[in-house]
Amino acid sequence: MTGSYHHVDPSPVQLVEIPKSIVHGLIDSADVVFFIFIIGGAFQIISSTGTIEAVTARVAKTFANKGKWVIPVFLTLFSVGGFTMGMSTEVMVFVPIGIAIARALGFDALTGTAMISLGASCGFTAGILNPFNVGLAQAIAQVPMFSGAWSRIILLVCLITVTSLYLVRYAGRVRKDPAQGLVYDLEQSAVTEKIDFSKVADNAAQTLPHHCGDCDRIRAAYLGRFQKGWWMEELGALFLTMGIVSGFCAGFGPSRIAGEFVKGASSITYGAFIIGIARGIMVVLDHGNVIDTIVNGLATLVGELPGSVQVLGMYVFQNVMNVFITSGTGMAVTTMPIMVPLSDLLGVTRQTSVLAFQLGDGISNMILPTSSALMGSLAVSGITYQKWVRFFWPLMLMWLAIGAAFVIMANIIKYA
Repeated sequence: MTGSYHHVDPSPVQLVEIPKSIVHGLIDSADVVFFIFIIGGAFQIISSTGTIEAVTARVAKTFANKGKWVIPVFLTLFSVGGFTMGMSTEVMVFVPIGIAIARALGFDALTGTAMISLGASCGFTAGILNPFNVGLAQAIAQVPMFSGAWSRIILLVCLITVTSLYLVRYAGRVRKDPAQGLVYDLEQSAVTEKIDFSKVADNAAQTLPHHCGDCDRIRAAYLGRFQKGWWMEELGALFLTMGIVSGFCAGFGPSRIAGEFVKGASSITYGAFIIGIARGIMVVLDHGNVIDTIVNGLATLVGELPGSVQVLGMYVFQNVMNVFITSGTGMAVTTMPIMVPLSDLLGVTRQTSVLAFQLGDGISNMILPTSSALMGSLAVSGITYQKWVRFFWPLMLMWLAIGAAFVIMANIIKYA
């Protein structure tokens, strides 16, 4: 709350305590880390049964001559999960499917990962009906729940349009010349088979029904997340069961299933542990009482900015705070009690302060190494963080510009 900040005795984290903080980070993020292991193992079992190949063959045949339409379709589909129930970290379970479809259409793993994760991110950033960030922020700001939705709908359309154009351009370049892709080395090392579309019509009808239970369980994961409030524990159990049942349906024995699971889990160990290490950084900042000081300092700085740029200062403040507090709920309860009275003092509507919060909470999630949603998707896909940053930073600048334009416009029209 405003005025609650006060100085305390310094509590610096000693250098020898940093390894311990990394361990704490791994423990704190254990649900995400083990969730990634389960996804990797389960999808390796499913992949070895031929299920994914059958599904992607059907999709590839359908979109053989208009494959680029898959991109806006997937972006829009997964944005629904983002703007309704805050789908972010759990989107990684669909990344292997996205990659398989993208490769079948002549694109690469980066395209497949992006059309899944960026779709959810667009929806999460718009937050039209997301109770976990926008809903909570509006409750703290004491404005009607989900009010001002018209602006967030326009925001979603803008984000999906710009992202679709950017991704379609990249995917088209990859299809024309695979060597132009940023993950060409990954594509070269991937064990993929070219799909003969002339044969799909003859065998897809036989292959898909044989594994239709897998499709049903994937659909159950999507619905379970939204209708039953499932989280990592429930989704992890579902996908573990899905992998085992798929193996038995394909005639695998227990040893084969276990072997495939270990193979899949071990392939993403590096990415999974990166998430724990990133969380360890936040543990160090928290134990050193650094985050509260940053919040107070930035809030004070925003209040001293010239009147014409104060609303942009609030927008920048929220983006910076997302580096340190990647949880939407956590950032809402930390920053909104400060931003609400500050917006009243500056003559900025509370709805605008909520808009600045949601944009700051969402836009930078897809480039922060402390974001479990991003690092989890990269771990599953096998794409390095450096390659992703090289791909995404131009798009993020576009997103930031869109966000700034919406915040300025909201201030001009006294958005309420």
